[in-house]
Amino acid sequence: MVTLAEVAQHAGVSASTVSYVLSGKRSISASTRQRVERSIRELGYHPNAGARALAGGRSNIIALMIPLRTDMYVPVMMEIAIAVATTARTHGYDVLLLTGEEGPDAVRRVTGSGLADAMILMDVQLDDERLPLLRETRRPSVLIGLPADTAGLTCVDLDWGAAGALCVEHLALLGHRDIAFIGEAPAVYERHTGFAERTLDGLRARARELGLRVLHRPCEAGYDALAVTVARIFDERPGTTGFVVQNESAVEPLLALLRQQGRAVPEDVSVLAVCPEQVAAQASVRLTSVAVPAQEMGRSAVELLAAKLDGRGGQEVALIAPELTVRASTGPAPAAP
Repeated sequence: MVTLAEVAQHAGVSASTVSYVLSGKRSISASTRQRVERSIRELGYHPNAGARALAGGRSNIIALMIPLRTDMYVPVMMEIAIAVATTARTHGYDVLLLTGEEGPDAVRRVTGSGLADAMILMDVQLDDERLPLLRETRRPSVLIGLPADTAGLTCVDLDWGAAGALCVEHLALLGHRDIAFIGEAPAVYERHTGFAERTLDGLRARARELGLRVLHRPCEAGYDALAVTVARIFDERPGTTGFVVQNESAVEPLLALLRQQGRAVPEDVSVLAVCPEQVAAQASVRLTSVAVPAQEMGRSAVELLAAKLDGRGGQEVALIAPELTVRASTGPAPAAP
């Protein structure tokens, strides 16, 4: 690995001059700066993050906190992370990925070091323990998610409440009156994770306004868990004709179970999912769905953060309007026997 001293020797200047060129702390003549920059390019020198932080107060690194829990759909989380990383590079930033379930400790590690200039937080809960620290620190941050209290915070998210309402409206227009909502794993609701709680609230509120009955049943991953959940739904509400699914791992098992029970989709039962486009489009029955705009959320978070780092951004809540795509899995409610 090339050192700063080797760059200085190659350029015929002192190590401190190279440091000043990198940090911009002192005025350096144009000819000397050009000589140092040429040596940096020719030798392939890359200052480490700690050195950049000490020299210039900036590391050009963004910390992305993305707890990879077993009860979350990891492909969506990683799609957001990739969008964050690729967008960050267009602004000259690298991304430090923190995947542990550390809560406030992860925020303290970032704010107590010079390794990152800013933070993006995912898996946001309504009453997130990390938020008091974020409000206290001067380090810029953006949440991909919406807590209960957004005061003093910058957030970007899908409007999950509107997404839930959109699902109900679609089924209501098709004549469905008894709807089952198969949700995320129970632990997701126990943590009061924002996206899950807001979808459920929006769905229930719109269902009340339209006079629909809703059963909400959280569901663990796996065919057996879903089989128990579906059996319970039809035991409690035999007239259920519409399903809304916000649990990617339940989509294909649900379609398989309905086939085994002799229930045709969409003639007997309509199924609508809140999920990534590829999950809906590649299912055994192409699903009517509200898309999860993972890439847009990741890109927007970085753009908001870059503006804050440049001194142009303030506190902001940016909600992405949901879009529903009608496919083969929803149709008119069957006539009552």
